Amino acid sequence: MMQNNQNLVWHSHLITRELREKLHGHKGVALWFTGLSGSGKSTIADAVEKELYQMGISSYLLDGDNIRNGLCKDLNFTHNDRKENIRRIGEVVKLMVDAGLIVLIALISPYRIERQKIRKILPRDCFLEIFVDTPLSTCESRDPKGLYKQARNGKINNFTGIHSEYQPPLQPDLRLNGSYEISHLTEQVLKLLHLRKLLVSKNINSI
Repeated sequence: MMQNNQNLVWHSHLITRELREKLHGHKGVALWFTGLSGSGKSTIADAVEKELYQMGISSYLLDGDNIRNGLCKDLNFTHNDRKENIRRIGEVVKLMVDAGLIVLIALISPYRIERQKIRKILPRDCFLEIFVDTPLSTCESRDPKGLYKQARNGKINNFTGIHSEYQPPLQPDLRLNGSYEISHLTEQVLKLLHLRKLLVSKNINSI
């Protein structure tokens, strides 16, 4: 039975997001990589996190496949379950941003309205939508997991780009050409973070 939300009270704590950000020396922010399967989302996010780690940045990478092996393993790929998948991930991202981390999310997340919902639940300017704009033909030629082939052969249903619609961002914070070299794309993401002044160190003050 679902618990009555009226009985729940949000507890404020002494350590705030701002204090955690001072401890980390940078802002907490979500880097939401969206694009078709095979577009390069996970590869780019992985490369960016490596650079952040070498810079001493506190980060965490949430990969769509990994999450479906745990938090969302009870969900399939119907329209409603895809929405629930994104909602759950969004709530996790919200907590991680509150912890002062740079969170990298590599997720197809095909629906604009669901991505916008995540932007709205996060603090202002803490959600950067990064569109890995790779043509379907290129994604299908890569097919690293063999998913497109299975979808074409009718072994996978509701596959984004084949049976199910992908809605590209209309005004992403950053558009990446997924056909370019990973090193070049990584530099573009880091440049965006510097331009938004999200990697500026702060002194730790006493509470």
